[in-house]
Amino acid sequence: MPPTTSLSPSSLKQSPVELGLDAVVIDLLMEFHHLTLFLFLAFLRMTSSQDVEHGSILVDGAQTIAETDDNFICATIDWWPHDKCDYDYCPWGYSSAVNLDLSHVLLSKAIQALRPLRIRVGGSLQDQVLYEVGSLKSPCHPFKKMKGGLFGFSKGCLHMKRWDELNHFFNKTGAIVTFGLNALHGRHQTSHTVWGGDWDPTNAYDLINYTVSKGYKIDSWEFGNELSGKGIGASVGAEQYGKDLIKLKQNLHTLYKNSKFKPSLIAPGGFYNKEWFDKLLQVSGPGIINVLTHHLYNLGPGSDEHLDQKILDPVHLSKVEIIFSNLSETIQKYGPWSSAWVGEAGGAYNSGGRYVSNTFVNSFWYLDQLGIASRHNTKVYCRQTLIGGNYGLLNTTTFTPNPDYYSALLWHQLMGKSVLAASSDVFSPSLRTYVHCSKGREGITLLLINLSNQTRFLLTVHGRVPVSNGRYENAKSIHKENSFFSHLKRAFSWIGTKGSDVTFREEYHLTPKDDYLRSQTMLLNGVPLELADDGEIPTLYPVHNNVHSPIHIAPLSIAFIVYPNFDASACEEHTKL
Repeated sequence: MPPTTSLSPSSLKQSPVELGLDAVVIDLLMEFHHLTLFLFLAFLRMTSSQDVEHGSILVDGAQTIAETDDNFICATIDWWPHDKCDYDYCPWGYSSAVNLDLSHVLLSKAIQALRPLRIRVGGSLQDQVLYEVGSLKSPCHPFKKMKGGLFGFSKGCLHMKRWDELNHFFNKTGAIVTFGLNALHGRHQTSHTVWGGDWDPTNAYDLINYTVSKGYKIDSWEFGNELSGKGIGASVGAEQYGKDLIKLKQNLHTLYKNSKFKPSLIAPGGFYNKEWFDKLLQVSGPGIINVLTHHLYNLGPGSDEHLDQKILDPVHLSKVEIIFSNLSETIQKYGPWSSAWVGEAGGAYNSGGRYVSNTFVNSFWYLDQLGIASRHNTKVYCRQTLIGGNYGLLNTTTFTPNPDYYSALLWHQLMGKSVLAASSDVFSPSLRTYVHCSKGREGITLLLINLSNQTRFLLTVHGRVPVSNGRYENAKSIHKENSFFSHLKRAFSWIGTKGSDVTFREEYHLTPKDDYLRSQTMLLNGVPLELADDGEIPTLYPVHNNVHSPIHIAPLSIAFIVYPNFDASACEEHTKL
């Protein structure tokens, strides 16, 4: 944990005059005593077998380089039944769209804490789901294991009673819903993984018609799951897919013609293949696809014994950059009317890595990929899963949050949608740095990820300020000092309550319990993040440090650093968002 001053809520609200001069002096002495002791203890710990690297971070607050949606954080609810197993382990329990306990109080509280959380209902079995509504002629039975079936299962069924329950739950928790439609309905298998023929829109039309008649708000309808390119289990050619999307868009126009709300159409929800994605946009044409969704599982199979090493390898983490870059080029060239989402990402595929994906170490991958995605203008990032598998944000059995849930919550609370450029003179590639305008307030928030198990970073942050003729220079300080109290403010951050007087920064340091990377308990500034007795999600409190002091980033730790009074003109218009 970095050096910190101990701040009480009352002292943050009272001015020196209200406290009285004697009280101010006494409090200053007490603060100084505690801070000196903490610094001494921190120094002893810091110098024990750790390397220290000093560096500076330069933030360009004059312009944004990318922008996400307000509801960037998203999580999925899948279709897998309880007997879906990988590597002789069955981690899904009752977490699917058809059997998840929607009455569980922890589920509601977890979603509401992230309000508004986007929930994407979809997954591998999505293209085998039939909707028991309208003129459906096929039998509508639950999923069951079937030899030769897609992913080893039969077709499944969504009853309208369950659809009602889901929509009432989404409405109660304030969720924003993306629902994935069956894009294989009516097609036939032409070879081992290739499917041909026209899509039959009848069953989807009846589901959407029922949804509109009930007044349920589905923010976006997604067409298909992992059918792009060579597909995963099944594939459909890009030209056929594009023609079917035109048909679906026409149906949406018809069904929502009397509705003020118009949902988005998103596709294809698959792995990026340049030739296939390019062709899809060319065939479907302008205005058909609102969002291009792609999936990422860059850590490989969940059975990999080296998942931890991949997660902590900066070279491996950066390999996804090329996918984001290429997708951006595809959109710019063939679909500038659309935007990009990560529609599903779980790090390791086949249900994630047991003892890895639901532990602290996974947050290094998760937060780093959130940072990379946002820097490439990704509007939404859907984590596989909200609950279910080894990679759920919530424990499948107890519904208690796993470490990545709190990582998502901190991002949701602190990182605004405007992304800023930042550079650093730090030599080590183990320090990962991402900077956004702060969410709903002035200033900026930095996400700092230390992948090194040996190096502690001591960092200073600077801004770029305009000088003349549109030129900028590096600022030595990010704050002006123009009062008699400046020296006191630099030592004791609680003096001064106006935004212009703020001389402290807020720090949120994340570490694992007992320094065990596979711990399922995350510490925030040294305090375990645990549910209250009534199941409430804990409030995430920062520690405060003087804005001019260096930031301490311990080995194998993650930190969100908030500068409330950072001079970033690009952020001013977003302070109320």
